[in-house]
Amino acid sequence: MAREPALTFTEKGIYCPAGDFYIDPWRPVPRALITHGHADHARDGMGSYLATAAALPVMRHRLGDIRAEPIDFDETRRIGDALVSFHPAGHVPGSAQIRVEVAGEVWVSSGDYKVIDDGLSEPFEPVRCHHFITESTFGLPVFRWNAQTEVASQLNAWWANCAAAGKTAFLGAYSLGKAQRLLSMLDPGIGPILTHAAVENTNEVLRTQGIALPDTIRVTPELAPKEHPGALVLSPPSALGSQWARRFGPQESAFASGWMTLRGVRRRRAGDRGFVISDHADWNGLLWAIRETQAENIYVTHGYTDVFSRYLNTEGWQAQVVPTQFEGESLDTGEAE
Repeated sequence: MAREPALTFTEKGIYCPAGDFYIDPWRPVPRALITHGHADHARDGMGSYLATAAALPVMRHRLGDIRAEPIDFDETRRIGDALVSFHPAGHVPGSAQIRVEVAGEVWVSSGDYKVIDDGLSEPFEPVRCHHFITESTFGLPVFRWNAQTEVASQLNAWWANCAAAGKTAFLGAYSLGKAQRLLSMLDPGIGPILTHAAVENTNEVLRTQGIALPDTIRVTPELAPKEHPGALVLSPPSALGSQWARRFGPQESAFASGWMTLRGVRRRRAGDRGFVISDHADWNGLLWAIRETQAENIYVTHGYTDVFSRYLNTEGWQAQVVPTQFEGESLDTGEAE
């Protein structure tokens, strides 16, 4: 008689029968193991939460008074008949891949991940397993990221040009992870850095965890834009071009996203600039991570799932698509707020 797999895919999310828990469930369940604090992975209404000690502060900030327990990276914990451990995913501070072992069978659920060290998040660590559940947000060969130092140079040159022209530079990015990564790339010598409340609230949470970020100024109704010439304003993408932004007078706007690789997306967003930078793995990063796991079976979630899984099968892996409600990287919803 065939043994039940360690992880199964259900209408509520990824489920472990041996431990009676779910990983990043999208419907309320009694026990949830959470890879990171973005809204499409850490949802409200769970009976209890288990996440890394570094991810929990943001989760509590976003979800309120939740029943939650921390776990350290690489710590092994028994839940029922399952052995569970969390390993760095490199996506945002505190983000984890979740390893589940039952009767010698090892699964890893990647959550969202990137394989380059951004200097902010805990660097990605490959985890060997038999079954690997991988995202594929940017699972097409066209998505290949340039070095972070190169993007930083482009970004600061744009900001300096805006300041020289008497314009405020508006930069749209997710309030958790992407915004702080961009902050670490900005040159404060160009001018003051102002932040939307959604970004600054997250900054404050991360600063209390000891994460060093440049000085920023929260944009309040009382703030006078004229008193901050040459400023860069960091905000969620949804705030760009809004009435909130128009109070700053002459300005240029830019988006920071992996989607800026595609010219069609840049045109539809109608921003003045697009900077290609993502907290998800690019094509080469996805393939490297999968090879490093040495997994025989690959389960492909959110993104270019069909194309990516077909490619993996032609290269000798056993790959299949697993539908989920995870959003990956969106300029409009989910992580943006």
